[in-house]
Amino acid sequence: MLPLFNPYVIGPSERAELNEHGHLLLPGLLTLPAREVLVAALGRIAALHEAHGPELSGDRLPGKYAAEYDSFLAGLIGHPQLLALARTFLGDEIRYDHCVALNRAAAHPGMRWHSHEYSDADARLKFLRIFFYVNGFAADDGGLKVVPGSHLFRDSKITADTDADLAARWLEGKRHPSTGQPLRMERLSAPPGSVILMWTHALHGVTPRRAGSDTRWTVVYAYRNPGQPSRARWLSEEFERSQIPGTEGLMSLY
Repeated sequence: MLPLFNPYVIGPSERAELNEHGHLLLPGLLTLPAREVLVAALGRIAALHEAHGPELSGDRLPGKYAAEYDSFLAGLIGHPQLLALARTFLGDEIRYDHCVALNRAAAHPGMRWHSHEYSDADARLKFLRIFFYVNGFAADDGGLKVVPGSHLFRDSKITADTDADLAARWLEGKRHPSTGQPLRMERLSAPPGSVILMWTHALHGVTPRRAGSDTRWTVVYAYRNPGQPSRARWLSEEFERSQIPGTEGLMSLY
């Protein structure tokens, strides 16, 4: 099996960082062979989207159902290294939720501020997104924007079109529930091969991709503790019944 991750350590400081900030950057975690195959797979998804996207319903676009359109991406769902990373933070009882291609071509406009839902009222059930930033990103070029501590509000309805809009409508007066410090926006940068873990309620956005930049190749794998319905569980009934090695018990809803 293709090695997915370089050696890494998750200790108390890394656990504390994810739980306090809502995200954790693991720079250069992806192996070079994995990065090369991921670029090819995500390139196939991008080509499918461009060629056949208009013929498919909005709920079946290749980017949103990426693993269902590529055998390599599907095979990663049950990859031992990926499952071990997810279980480090979620515990042993997990379910696969979705695999989405988040490729950003040159001049892509970025993404507005938003958060996601899962078991909003019960913090015992967790939902983790694991982003593969295959060729990385700069803070001002398809970069990830975050608000450390925002996940602790478990507010899945936060949206804002601009930084100024977010500051005026949601951030103003809010403090980190653990540290007591005022909440603030941050712009991340990530070297090639980076992986970022993010709790689903963490507020985030994406800066525009520069006109002269190459495509930012990105895919996200999401896992969760079972117990509540997930509106982001994007998989067909056929794919749910598929027998991908390592996915035994991962596909079911509960």
